[in-house]
Amino acid sequence: YIGEFEYVDDHRAGKIVVELNGRLNKCGVISPRFDVGVKEIEPWTARLLPSPPFCHWREAWIKLMSIFRYRYMQFGYIVLTTSAGIMDHEEARRKNVGGKVLGFFY
Repeated sequence: YIGEFEYVDDHRAGKIVVELNGRLNKCGVISPRFDVGVKEIEPWTARLLPSPPFCHWREAWIKLMSIFRYRYMQFGYIVLTTSAGIMDHEEARRKNVGGKVLGFFY
């Protein structure tokens, strides 16, 4: 999704300019920036990102897959700010760090 990004110092909070590789269907900012632990990343991905519909069995399927640590088909990323820097939810899970949710895109 992201080709390059650049930090622009505007003498305030700063801005990040992002060059996209392709098309985005949806993106959003999460405010307030909720704290998310490593174990809470999966429910946030289920809440924010699209996945194949499972009708009324969807929540049970998600719980079952998390028990076996299997990642069901998901598209897009959640962006987190962590003590190790800004990263997507998959990298945060690999590095075993939590943080605050900045936003999402898919």
